[in-house]
Amino acid sequence: MPRPKLEIADIFRRYGPAWRRANAGHVSLSQLKVMSSIETCRTEALGGHVAACTNCDHQHIAYNSCKNRHCPKCQGPAARDWMEARAEDLLPVEYFHVVFTLPAEIAQIAFWNKTAVYGLLFRASAQTVMTIAADPKRMGAKVGITSVLHTWGSALTHHPHIHMIVPGGGLSPDGTKWVACKPGFFLHVRVLARLFRRLFIEGLLALHRKGALTFFGDHKGLADTAAFTKWLALFRKTEWVVYAKPPFGGPEAVLAYLSRYTHRVAISNHRLVSADADTVAFRWKDYRIKRGDRQKIMRLATPEFIRRFLIHVLPDGFHRIRHYGLLASATRKAKIARIRDLLGQQPPALEAQEKMEPSPLTLREPCPCCGGPMHVIEIFRRGQKPMSRAPPREQAT
Repeated sequence: MPRPKLEIADIFRRYGPAWRRANAGHVSLSQLKVMSSIETCRTEALGGHVAACTNCDHQHIAYNSCKNRHCPKCQGPAARDWMEARAEDLLPVEYFHVVFTLPAEIAQIAFWNKTAVYGLLFRASAQTVMTIAADPKRMGAKVGITSVLHTWGSALTHHPHIHMIVPGGGLSPDGTKWVACKPGFFLHVRVLARLFRRLFIEGLLALHRKGALTFFGDHKGLADTAAFTKWLALFRKTEWVVYAKPPFGGPEAVLAYLSRYTHRVAISNHRLVSADADTVAFRWKDYRIKRGDRQKIMRLATPEFIRRFLIHVLPDGFHRIRHYGLLASATRKAKIARIRDLLGQQPPALEAQEKMEPSPLTLREPCPCCGGPMHVIEIFRRGQKPMSRAPPREQAT
């Protein structure tokens, strides 16, 4: 995919300093770090290396990436590495995509209490699926879950929700059988939604009793336990949205789909249309349109665009990808091996994969001129200039 003409980094470099001055004292350290990382990503400020082709005379300079999980340019390699690591977990069964969302009013509480409420969103959604799946009247099995948190809508608004990828079945309680769900059907979404609603509301009340929630503006009065309990009671009667997509075409399709969700950021560089000191324009999908073209162009004031991007910076140390049930890290390998044995599937040939790994000084990407292997011939650190006069990779032909 060609490099986009406009990037988030360009917007931050040009208009970020003025935005930081205007919002001094109202920007978190985590947000400032994200801005700095994106601004310096793949520039000489982070150092890099010089690569040369072994078949022709092509050379180019490649600058180091920031590896920040909110950086649009760093997610492709991260998704690829994650996908390779997860390939050994795939099973020859149907997989389902389940989405859990929060009512807008409760999402506002999450905005002020990200660590506590996002964590609750993970726990409540996972417990919901595992509880319903374990019910003998439903499936009667222990399932495995990969959960991914997204906090944005297409217009960069705050819209926290969980994407789950779940195998269509699980282990029997005694671990002796693989229990498959009905073909093309996982679990009733209405049953999932109602249990999720109850578990989340109970969890939110528990957080309030512990004093773990903070409120601002018109919601300050909710700091009172009685007022909060009364306000929350309204949401016990509303329908919460849980969505389940049909099964994927196969394990390979699951991996490709997963990688798009696990390492997505609030907006990719390819969605940007234009930017100046006043306005940023970008493409977005209007999901309120049920038929026809959903693609639209949104124009935001540049300071508002920067603000919307940064509200999706996660708290330091917060894991946005989590595994539950059969896929929990502590027992994952043993459970996967047991399921493969029950399904009569051979484990992947890991030794062959390991032999194909390139040496540290051999790059994965082939020469852009002849397709030959590229080798690192020089490494330079932060603040250093390369001895080679080769052009940057983007300018090399």
